[in-house]
Amino acid sequence: MPTPDEFMRAAQWTGVAALILAGITVLAFGLGWGIRFRLVGVTSFTVVLMAGFFGLSFEPFTPTVIPGAVSYATVFDSGASQIVIKVPPTITESQLEATLRQAASNLLKPSRLSGPGETPTIRARTILHDPPGVSQLVYLGQIQPASPSDDDAFNIELYPDQLARIDTSPDA
Repeated sequence: MPTPDEFMRAAQWTGVAALILAGITVLAFGLGWGIRFRLVGVTSFTVVLMAGFFGLSFEPFTPTVIPGAVSYATVFDSGASQIVIKVPPTITESQLEATLRQAASNLLKPSRLSGPGETPTIRARTILHDPPGVSQLVYLGQIQPASPSDDDAFNIELYPDQLARIDTSPDA
């Protein structure tokens, strides 16, 4: 997988290519070449490639892996301040904390569209079938950034009473 630095280098080289093609296109119009309109398309496409490479150079593609975290699935994402992840009903308290930290590292990015005064929140939930045939959503905890300026500090809130419910459920 290419790194952000490699995408930035690709953006620089396609930018140089776009400038050269723009010069050739201007020359083609000045001399009345028959391929001048094709050169406009090629130059435009090169500029679009450059913009794409430049955009990809801002965000790392490798997800953060926190030791002790279990796999989770994002089941709701408002694109702004609310995210819900699904965790297995066999999760422990330490695994839940690590999983919430991993989800925060991977999902809480500066590009989220939260409005002023909204704090992005990731809530972890599981599904219990108690009694059999009846599904209950059980929210186990949540994580929020401690402050907008510090990306690594989080407020984690676990719900011990809900964690106790999954320990004693017939599914566990």
